[in-house]
Amino acid sequence: MHGLGRARTLRWGRASRGALGAALVAALVAVSGCSGSGGGRPGAASTPSTTAGGAAGATGATGTAAGPAGGAGALAQLPGQAFYVSDQTNAARQMTALRGQGRTAEAETLRRIAAQPSSQWLGEQGAKQIAEQVSRRAAAAGRTAVFVAYDIPHRDCGQYSAGGAPDAASYRAWITDVAQALGDRPAWVVLEPDAVAHTLDTCGIKGDLAAERYGLLAFAVQELKKRQNVRVYLDAGNPGWAQDPDELAAALRKAGIAAADGFAVNVANFYDTDRNAAYGARLSAALGGKNFVIDTSRSGNGALGGDSWCNPPGRALGEGPTADTGRPGVDAYLWIKNPGESDGDCGRGEPRAGEFWLPYALGLAQAAR
Repeated sequence: MHGLGRARTLRWGRASRGALGAALVAALVAVSGCSGSGGGRPGAASTPSTTAGGAAGATGATGTAAGPAGGAGALAQLPGQAFYVSDQTNAARQMTALRGQGRTAEAETLRRIAAQPSSQWLGEQGAKQIAEQVSRRAAAAGRTAVFVAYDIPHRDCGQYSAGGAPDAASYRAWITDVAQALGDRPAWVVLEPDAVAHTLDTCGIKGDLAAERYGLLAFAVQELKKRQNVRVYLDAGNPGWAQDPDELAAALRKAGIAAADGFAVNVANFYDTDRNAAYGARLSAALGGKNFVIDTSRSGNGALGGDSWCNPPGRALGEGPTADTGRPGVDAYLWIKNPGESDGDCGRGEPRAGEFWLPYALGLAQAAR
């Protein structure tokens, strides 16, 4: 999808001590990615890739597990902020590296990204351990961790963020592990960017495959909602991904929206908040009033238009993450796509989906109002 292929490197929290921690640090990669929601084709999403490097299903090493605590340097939780700020994100690590090189002006610019709560993508490798570590660190800080579950079979239609679980049984085991890892700690989970919308476009997820996908999503919602402090939002595309609201609502119902807390819009895309709010309100009405969250990570200048979903120039950071949106029905603005992580090669030789790209990150921060 949009670079959603968020095979992002799993930015982990502080690595566990001992052999387990060492093994995990070596193995974990961050997941992001997909096309439909935010960065793929026109209207498709652009998510970080599912493994550390980004290309569909590829494993990279942009942000493996954590090193010593505080490596990113005193990233405090923001006063009044509900969501967790990690000092182990790609942006935080790059900020530390810039300081070490004496590039203090760039480090301070990058701090506009690093100091904000962002989402932890969970993919095929190490998801259970990462979910537990990050949720524990968030709970210890008195904050709520935000996760993106991104491992659905046939993910991203084989594009930049291709990959996912090999079959339905593997996915059920994977999501059950993630739910168990969260325990009784507060967490918000954005569920499978692009998965529903891709059953309605030309992706090819049709017939029995679509029915299987709806069943897996409904199972995932049920498993996650067994945890009383976990909120679940099914991905529902974006305003530029032409969908009939009634058709999309019907697909979301098959995917278990009734048991979820709501849906997510604009994941890894660039549409402005007013347009997303209007899109979400129409879909909410078709769903009997379900609430929703908006990805505002890169929406500051709105979408470039046309087919420009893949690392479009001139974009900017949007509203900071908050649960106080002032908009009825909008539960939160979230940075679901981690700003600065590439949407993919884009046919221009740019970094793989999910890899941190400093010039692009600085551009987003500098252009922000």
